[in-house]
Order: sequence, then C-alpha cells, then structure tokens
Amino acid sequence: MNTHFLALQLMAVQGLLGAFDTLYHHELTEALPRRRSAQRELGIHAVRALIYSVLFIGLSAWTWHGWWALALLFLFGVEIVLTLWDFVVEDRTRLLPATERVTHTVLAMNGGAFVALLTMNCLDWWAMPTGLVWQTHGWLTVFLSLCGVGVGLSGVRDALASLALSRAAQAGPVEQALDFGPSGQRFLVTGATGFIGKRLVAALLRDGHEVTILTRQPRQAAWQFDGAVRCVQGMDQLHPATRIDIVINLAGARILGWRWTPARKAALRASRVGLTSKVVDWIARAEHKPRLMLSGSAIGYYGIQPQDDATPLAEDAPPRDIFMSRLCQEWEQAARAASAHGVRVACMRFGLVMGTEGALPMMLLPVKLGMGGPMGGGGQRMSWIHVDDVLRGMAHLARLGGEGADVAGAWNFTAPEQVTQREFMRIAAAVAVRPCFMPTPGWPVRLMLGEQADLLLEGQAVAPARLRESGFAFRYASTRAALQSLM
Repeated sequence: MNTHFLALQLMAVQGLLGAFDTLYHHELTEALPRRRSAQRELGIHAVRALIYSVLFIGLSAWTWHGWWALALLFLFGVEIVLTLWDFVVEDRTRLLPATERVTHTVLAMNGGAFVALLTMNCLDWWAMPTGLVWQTHGWLTVFLSLCGVGVGLSGVRDALASLALSRAAQAGPVEQALDFGPSGQRFLVTGATGFIGKRLVAALLRDGHEVTILTRQPRQAAWQFDGAVRCVQGMDQLHPATRIDIVINLAGARILGWRWTPARKAALRASRVGLTSKVVDWIARAEHKPRLMLSGSAIGYYGIQPQDDATPLAEDAPPRDIFMSRLCQEWEQAARAASAHGVRVACMRFGLVMGTEGALPMMLLPVKLGMGGPMGGGGQRMSWIHVDDVLRGMAHLARLGGEGADVAGAWNFTAPEQVTQREFMRIAAAVAVRPCFMPTPGWPVRLMLGEQADLLLEGQAVAPARLRESGFAFRYASTRAALQSLM
C-alpha cells in the first residue's frame, strides 16, 4: 500500500477519535468551556485544532513539494510541542477520567504513526519543485476535508471559550461564600471529587472548616484540593478518636449509563447502600459522635408519576415498588441507622442537579445543535435544582442543625418550579436562541436502556416543602433563570 495513502487513512482515524474526545470528554463530561481552570488548556486546544484543520484540508487533496515540505515539517513540530504542553497543563489543572486518558494515548500513538509516514514522504517531496500538487483520493478526500472544517470550527469555539474565561477571571471570582455555621468545624465528605462534591469541599474550605474526604484515589484527590484536605481511602483509616462534627455523604456511582443488569444494580447498591453502611459503622466506633449527617438520596424515591398528574409530591409522599425507588429507600435506611448513635440524619432527595457538569450538558447538546425537542411525548414532569442552590441548601441545614432545629428526616432538594420536559426544552432553546422542533420517540430509548428509560421518559413533580417551610430562599427558582446562568 502507498505510504501516503496509509498516512491519510490514519489521519481519518485521528479525526474520528478527536471528534469523540472533543464531544464526549471536553464538551459533555468535563465541560471544559465552562471551567475557569481550563482557560490555558482551551487556548492550546484552539491552536492545535487550527493546525489540524490546515493539515486535514491541505493534505486531503494536495501533496506538499519543495519548500512546502519544510512548512509541513514545521507544523508537525509545533503540533508535537503543543501536545506535550497540553499533557502538562492537563495534569496540573484537572483529573482526567480513565476513558479520556486512554483516548489521549491512542490519539498520540496514531498521530505519531501518520506523522512518521508523512515525514518520510517529506524527504522525497523536498527534492521536487516547490508547489502544492493536486492529488485526490475519492471518499477519503471528502472525509478529511469535512474533518478539517469540523476541527477548525472546534478551534474557533475553544478560542472564544478561552477568551471568555480569561475575561471572567479578570472580572474576579464568582464563588460566593456559604455559611455552614461557626468556622473551624470538622467535616467528613464522601463523593468529594464528583460534580457536587468538589464544589462543596471548595465552599467548606473557603468558609474556614477542616475537611476529611473518603476517596478511592487519595493522592489525586489531595492534589486536586492543593493538599488542603485530609484524604482516606477507607473508613478503617479514620481513627475512632478522630473528631468529626458533620458528615456529608454524596458517594454513589453514576445512575444513568449502561443498562440495569443484575450486576450493575448490585454495583449501584454497593456504591450507595454499602458505602453508607461503612460510614455508619465508623460512627458506631467513633469516640466523638458527629452531631449531623447529611446523606444523599434522590427523588427516584417517589418512583414515577402519571403524566396527567401534576400534584406536587412533598416529603411525605409514598415510595413505589420499582428499582430506583427501592434503591433510594435502602440508601436512606442505611443512613438513618446513624440515628441509633445519637446522630441527626437528614436525607437530601436530589432532583436533576443543573450545572456545567453532570447530566445537563448532555441534555442540552441537541438544543445547541438546533435539534432540540420533546422526548417521548414531553409530558413528563422535570424536578430540578441549580447546583448553587444545592450547596446553599446544605449550608442551610448545617446552620439549622447547629441552632438546635430538628433537621432529621427527608428533604426534597428541588426548585419550586416543576416543568414538563417539553417546556424545559422550549425554554432551553429560547435561551440558546435555537429552534425546538425535533421530537425524540420513546421506544428507541426504552429499547436501548430498558428499565432505566424511566429516568428520561417518566417524571415526578416534586416540591421542596420542608426547605421552603424552614425559610430557605432559592436563588434560582425558575427554569429560565437557572438555564440563563449556565448557558
């Protein structure tokens, strides 16, 4: 096979892998354009993307002869330097998920292969008269040209995002102080490196508290929080004489993902019920009992609600005999066992937590592409809460508990406004200034996800009754206001 044609085929593979990495990791799971710490990384990505755009389009239908061959080698050299710089910046600013590390490794290997092949071609091209010689390769030329356009647009997107983050940094920090009660309290946090947990730990540190976190990767977590927290890998590493005032239990494997096979249901239970039980076992051994435990749960506790029933579900609404409801019941039951040791236990039933990470970016992708619309009819109710109000709600309960108020029992962490999925998509499209016309039928979702499809196709109108009765004021009470702050 012609080495030049093989190099172009490897470039096509690079285009596919790069598109996956950009859409799945940078845009959806990591949400880099909305992370202040990613400003430099996005700037590097922008320059690399523009170089790749030139390479994809320039090599798709031309060979680079004479001095153009030296220009090509120069672009390769700049790309290699930027890639190495990118690795360094990533390691200093964020913890890469395993899938992104694997993808980057494959990209580096594949990129090295096609650069090596093209470099060998450049030695021959250098001896030819200077010029760009037209040489097409059928479908491969078309595909590489499309890759060039796509990566070029991605580069512009990253450049604009980097510029916006730079301006935001110059405007000053946006984090607002939260009052968890008297400074100097000792907190134990599980799930601290997750979407909500890392924001919580940062807020606790700003508020002057001592934080211990339970994590499977203590070295990485200690690095993530600049060594300002104590990290333990298991509850057996926490001595019974350790003083903890408040436990905030947020651990739990991601619920939305692969089908709920028996093995995955067992993993979901272990990450929630099993870990919570280990925390309670430590509380039983502790010489100084925590005064409060805020334990995560979810509105899946209430099961599903008929779409023609918009009756708000308060904390006293009954559960249902389906998996997601049973999982939440077992989770809360494991947490409530701490009350036998004199600890007040508040179970926080979270709705869809809206933020720049988590499920929202993936939900908004069709909207941003101009292909938003209702899913499965769109009549299902969506109960949501802004991530800022989640943190403020936790601080509210911590203060109430410190003042002697009875905070035990369930608390619905949802905004006062519950909209249908159709209304949510219309509001999101209006905020993004995009059309909203493309419905998604429910049957393919059920075929792909099985029982798990209820999370997307069914819903509940869950009201934050206790939060409002206790005097909590939502910063984002409407869907439009929440989406405007995030989009």
